[in-house]
Amino acid sequence: MKVAPEILSLVPYSPGKPISETKREYGLSEVVKLASNECPIGPSQKMMEAMTEALKDINRYPDGAAFELKRAMSKYLKVSPEKMVFGNGSNELIDLLLKVYCRPGDAIMISEYSFIAYKISAQASSVDVIEIPTRAQMKFDLAAMATTLESNDKIRLIFLPNPNNPTGEYFSTTEFKEFMKTAAERDVLVVLDEAYREFVRADNYPDGIEQMNTYDNVVVLRTMSKVFGLAGLRVGVLVAPESVTDLINRVRNPFNVNSIAQAAVIAALGDKDHLKRVQVITWSGVEQIESYLKRQGLRFLPTQANFVLFDAGFEGDVVFKELLKRGVILRPVTNYGLPTYLRWSVGLHDENEVAMKALTEVLSVLRN
Repeated sequence: MKVAPEILSLVPYSPGKPISETKREYGLSEVVKLASNECPIGPSQKMMEAMTEALKDINRYPDGAAFELKRAMSKYLKVSPEKMVFGNGSNELIDLLLKVYCRPGDAIMISEYSFIAYKISAQASSVDVIEIPTRAQMKFDLAAMATTLESNDKIRLIFLPNPNNPTGEYFSTTEFKEFMKTAAERDVLVVLDEAYREFVRADNYPDGIEQMNTYDNVVVLRTMSKVFGLAGLRVGVLVAPESVTDLINRVRNPFNVNSIAQAAVIAALGDKDHLKRVQVITWSGVEQIESYLKRQGLRFLPTQANFVLFDAGFEGDVVFKELLKRGVILRPVTNYGLPTYLRWSVGLHDENEVAMKALTEVLSVLRN
């Protein structure tokens, strides 16, 4: 059967290399994975108890309306339940936004080095991608994006990950408000993807919920995969005006968030001690990694997330493979057009030390 050329040419998303595969491939007994921006500690006791309790009713379908989950998230984010839609990870919600607001031939606008999932989802939907070059330090050029928006009527969605993956960079409240002087007057939806919101320490960060309450065409994506440590359960949430959530609910699949995941998220949102512990570990780990990179004389980008993007000075794929031999998984970002860079997810202190030792060995070999 005939298949659309956009599908035939689509390069699927490539996740971080699994620990089990690395062990098999290289005959290793211990592997440190710091490649997928995952939480370095597992779920708390409260989360485990909630999931265990939920297993008793696993023969029943989950609550398709996610009533208790919405109530818990409403308390956490301080928005009404009607302004939320949950998805099987943020990726499903990105797909649903494209399904509702774009037709083939329409366009989304992103920045260079943005999270690659937007581009993949758009191509799968036969939607064009307008990619705006970044400024120095790989910072988003919101002024250039505003200029492009003024001259292009095809744009329906603008994806702004803040902080951004894989760079860790962010844009300020002042920059965003200036951008919205143009975007607020256009027939577009501005999507603030805040997957790493809980790690941000910058004082001038534009909180997405506040921006959504200010502008009619701003929506926010949040996830339970990062600071909450529930990546394996796949839960994302879209926070938006009711006019948006109503449309998304019309096209989303029923029961798209399973009952175990709903129970775990409710417990996680109420476990402030666990949240704080992850934040402290992450912030300490960022400082540990950045200090090491400085000692090695390696260029890196300041980060507001739970990872550090650095320039290894050699082909990233080569460094990646040499690290695998030593039981360490980092993430090359060649697919972002950054052939000598790797992304280093923050792990526990000892895991970071193992990665440092392995990277020092690899760079020593490559430099000689």
